[in-house]
Order: sequence, then structure tokens, then C-alpha cells
Amino acid sequence: MNLQDVRNKYQNHVPRLLGGRSDFAVLVPLVERDGELHLLYEVRAEGIRQPREVCFPGGKMEAGEDAVTCALRETWEELGIPKEAIEVIGEGDFIALRANAMMYPVIARVDSDAVDAIHASASEVANTFLVPVKWLQAHPPTLYRYPLRPMIGEDFPFETVQIARDYPWGDGKMEVPVYEGLPYPLWGLTARITYYLLKSFE
Repeated sequence: MNLQDVRNKYQNHVPRLLGGRSDFAVLVPLVERDGELHLLYEVRAEGIRQPREVCFPGGKMEAGEDAVTCALRETWEELGIPKEAIEVIGEGDFIALRANAMMYPVIARVDSDAVDAIHASASEVANTFLVPVKWLQAHPPTLYRYPLRPMIGEDFPFETVQIARDYPWGDGKMEVPVYEGLPYPLWGLTARITYYLLKSFE
């Protein structure tokens, strides 16, 4: 490695999570009905990971994709909504996942007619539903917060790094919003994206 190697690698480098394994993107679909904004959610199918959970359309970014391209592709694959029926408004704040990955929400408007014509992938999506934004604002989630504490193994080289075995490792925090009163449970990551999107307008 020399200085020119460093220039070549980093002059046009797009920062991502240090040591991250994967990047994910979801579409946050806003739909206008009778002059009122709604959010479109999907319910995951039985045969996939985290079945019956509520989520936004999205998934893992493929090589060469950015967040917008991934979110549009996944929305087409999962719900049959073409990109021509979607107006990308912008990207929301990203989320660093505990699985050493990044999640990028893409905020978008989806044509109401395209929602009526949804042709969901049966292998991925069990159902879809709309929730008025006004309802979500009037019924905020309960926020459950828990500490995340590192579990340091006995094989850690305390002597080598010259720290005591009772070293004060920093704790993390986990926040789990839970919305009640909906036809399906809305909680976890999808609820966090929903909550902070709406909170940004307070």
C-alpha cells in the first residue's frame, strides 16, 4: 500500500458502516386517499423469515444498487407496483442495525390506483393494509427501552490490552415502539421508521 493506493480508494469513496456486512433499503409508501395521507404496510408471508410481521417493502441491496434502486425493485417484486407509479420524495435517516448492517428508508408517494391494483407475491406477502397518518399521529406507540450490555468472553486478552477485568464497557440501548389498535401488530423496526417519520413533523 502506498499513498496513491489510498487516494485511488478513498477519493470517490461513499462512506458506509465500518465493517458492515450488508445494506438494506425499504420503501416508506405514502398514499393519498380522499385528500388524506396513508401509510401502506405489508404482512410477511408464513414461509419466510419473521412470518406474520408487519413491514415496508424492501430488502437487501444488490451489488451496484443504491437505496432508491433497491427499494423500487423490492416494491415491484413484493407488491407488483411499478416504479412509474412511485414518486421518490427523498431518503430518511438511516438506521444502524445490531446485525452489523445499515437500513435506508426511502420516502415516496405511491399512486392510489397502483395500490388498488397490487399483485403481491404470495411467497413473500400475506396481506397489505393502509393506515391513515392522522390515526398514527393520534395514537402514538408505547416506547419500550432496554439496555444492551456486552458479554465479554473469558478468552479476551485483558492483560495484553492492559485493562482490568471489571473494565467499564459502554452499554447500548434498544428502543422498541409498539402501536396498538391496528389490524396487525406494528412494532420493532417498521414502527421505529413510522414513529420517527411522523415525529419529524411535530
